[in-house]
Amino acid sequence: MKTINVTEAKAKFSEVVEQASKGECIILTRMGKPVAKVSCYEPARVSKRTGVFSGQIEMSEDFDIWPDTEARALGIIE
Repeated sequence: MKTINVTEAKAKFSEVVEQASKGECIILTRMGKPVAKVSCYEPARVSKRTGVFSGQIEMSEDFDIWPDTEARALGIIE
């Protein structure tokens, strides 16, 4: 991991971005202390589980209709 001062990084911003885009991780420091990290952008991975049950689950038309006794107990109806 390369370390560079923020002031130098500002002066060489294009170079810092180019190095990061090639996979190098660069730590930016201010007064000798790490304050930020510049690294290559990696898009979020899409979960392969999304939609895994698509078309396989069915709900009955009355799945959200409660019998009166339960509806009263839950405060859905008075």
